[in-house]
Amino acid sequence: MADNNILSAEAEAKLLKPIDDYVGKIQSEIDKLRVDGTDKVTSLKNHIAITKEDKIHTKEERAKIIAKDSAELEKAKAVEAANKDKVNKLIADAESYLKENYDSKYYQKVVEACAAEKAAENASYEKIKATLKTEHEKNLAQLTDPEEIKDEKFVYKNRLFDAEMVHESKLQAIKDRKHDAYSHKYHLIDLLRMSKYTFMEKRAQSWENYKYTFNTSQFLYKNGLYIVIIMIFIALCIITPIVKGTQLLTVPNILNILQQASPRMFLALGVAGLILLTGTDLSVGRMVGMGMVTATIIMHNGVNTGGVFGHIFDFTSMSPFAKAILALVVCIILTTLFASIAGFFMAKFKMHPFISTMANMLIIFGLVTYATKGVSFGAIDAAIPKMFIPKIGDFPTIILWAVVAIIVVWFIWNKTTFGKNLYAVGGNPEAAAVSGISVFKVTLCAFILAGILYGFGSWLECNRMVGSGSAAYGQGWDMDAIAACVVGGVSFTGGIGKISGVVTGVLIFTSLTYSLTILGIDTNLQFIFEGIIILAAVTLDCLKYVQKK
Repeated sequence: MADNNILSAEAEAKLLKPIDDYVGKIQSEIDKLRVDGTDKVTSLKNHIAITKEDKIHTKEERAKIIAKDSAELEKAKAVEAANKDKVNKLIADAESYLKENYDSKYYQKVVEACAAEKAAENASYEKIKATLKTEHEKNLAQLTDPEEIKDEKFVYKNRLFDAEMVHESKLQAIKDRKHDAYSHKYHLIDLLRMSKYTFMEKRAQSWENYKYTFNTSQFLYKNGLYIVIIMIFIALCIITPIVKGTQLLTVPNILNILQQASPRMFLALGVAGLILLTGTDLSVGRMVGMGMVTATIIMHNGVNTGGVFGHIFDFTSMSPFAKAILALVVCIILTTLFASIAGFFMAKFKMHPFISTMANMLIIFGLVTYATKGVSFGAIDAAIPKMFIPKIGDFPTIILWAVVAIIVVWFIWNKTTFGKNLYAVGGNPEAAAVSGISVFKVTLCAFILAGILYGFGSWLECNRMVGSGSAAYGQGWDMDAIAACVVGGVSFTGGIGKISGVVTGVLIFTSLTYSLTILGIDTNLQFIFEGIIILAAVTLDCLKYVQKK
């Protein structure tokens, strides 16, 4: 019965012909109406744009050509407007016909035929494998020499491989046939509407293309780690109520995770830009410590009890708002200065960022520890966090700061010349330099942007923790930021990464740490979990790179 449903190419074409003829006739009428209207409008607009950039003609000649085209353009627009209702009516007629007939009289029959053909091909393949196995066993029974037996096994293996290749090729042809039948409808709509699809039509095509191009191994390469992490979280959500008698997946816990992740988001976004350039930054944690000390000293509640190089700072005469702004500015200046130094050595002398940022890490930690004698400064003015990161009900508005940072950095990466150059330099610095991009400027600007984000992040963390800044604060945050980027798919091979991946990475690590802490897992064991996740993420990244090569 399955074979009766299989359509030949001629039978399929016969089913499609009345649909193509009906819509084609309407399309022909629409094309005639568009010749002196829409088509001419498009052509004249293009010609005007080209003329404006034309350096061959003089200014007067260009003005004369544009004036002539503009006059004709107005006539073409008038024709377009006069024919608009007729065109829309014809389009509606064609679309109505497609809606009533395309799926029922053509596409569904192709789907059924493809399903029947696929079943027949699978049965045929199984039969071929069984035949090859029988022949192989028969040949083996007649052989006694070890070398001949080995050769027979090799031949059998090759025959199975060839049969599998032919089988997969036929299945792909069936898949292509079904996809082409689906896409043809949108090809007709494309001609009718001149590539103007509705939102739902775009989504339907995207879903079809995703199914058509879906590859299990590639999917696991890209998402296998996330699947494992989700399974870990599900397990933690099940275990925590049993072990601790408390629910893990609650609104307060989710808000706490987002609150903790917000300052770290700034750091990860900064590091991500450097990893795009095949770089990194080992000084992030020490930048946070420096920023925390700086912000706490300036925003301190009263006169500071600790000094910097023996000097006691007193900012009590300033208003809380002024102190907060000053602290933010000074934090950004300091972190940007040190980040720029590391960026300069990398850009100017081709120094590996591992070395330049490690030097930064040592200098910052030594400088801040020596200047403050390792003292932990006290709490900041309580009015400042209430002013800049207040809670609206139970919602911590520090999350909004992170959202703004994500939007701004996304815009820089995706909508600016610097962002495009960042990807270009990260992907191939030599080719970028040949195309006129300044590798030095792009590298230095990436470090400057990172420094600004570090300053904001450390200032926000100071507000979140209400002070308590010390040189040792932020230890390990560099590894967390780098790990979040790697888990989020920002590749150390350069030029590969998305903001959405960075956000996902930060949330994963913050959620994991928070969940394990609630469960009572020792901090040292948490490092083991993080290390395994990082190793798995980098391994998958390497596999993708090797496969690409």
